[in-house]
Amino acid sequence: MIGFLRGGLMGAPAVRLQGRRVHLRPPMPKDWKEWAELRGRSRAFLTPWEPTWPADALARDAFLRRTRRQIQEWRDDEAYSLLVFENQKGALVGGIGLSNVRRGVAQTATLGYWVGEPFARHGFTAEAAALIAEFGFEQLGLHRIEAACLPTNLPSRGLLEKVGFLQEGYARGYLRIDGAWRDHVLYAALREDWRRPLL
Repeated sequence: MIGFLRGGLMGAPAVRLQGRRVHLRPPMPKDWKEWAELRGRSRAFLTPWEPTWPADALARDAFLRRTRRQIQEWRDDEAYSLLVFENQKGALVGGIGLSNVRRGVAQTATLGYWVGEPFARHGFTAEAAALIAEFGFEQLGLHRIEAACLPTNLPSRGLLEKVGFLQEGYARGYLRIDGAWRDHVLYAALREDWRRPLL
């Protein structure tokens, strides 16, 4: 299912997760322009919820470095990063991934996602989250998928609950977001409890 080598060089994993309204696939170099334009247009919308953007956040070289790193993370079973495209026109709407994969007795990963401002609150990210959770549980054999969001990020909290994640706790100073250590609400879904929602 997952292909990593093409012509002796590392290529993007050959994975596509297909949903009713969106599909997910790993980022490729050809995605840079559309990715940078969407992130750039959405900067004010995204920065309150994300780590501080570096000076070269939207540069092509930075995108290519990130893409190479993400390919290596797939190979090493450390993280699985995907872009989200809507099916009707094929437009990029955001990104989603499972990171911090822990094997052994944990079999756990962390869910993260972003959506471009023009596509927010259209249900695209909820469907993408359901697809990647299914991938994590059924293809990667995970037992648990965790997620965290700022207490004030009500759309993100609603999305997680809609997809089937349960609130489990509250972590003080959990992540450095927009230049400050911020508290987060913690959510999780377990393989034996999770059912793909009807979205």
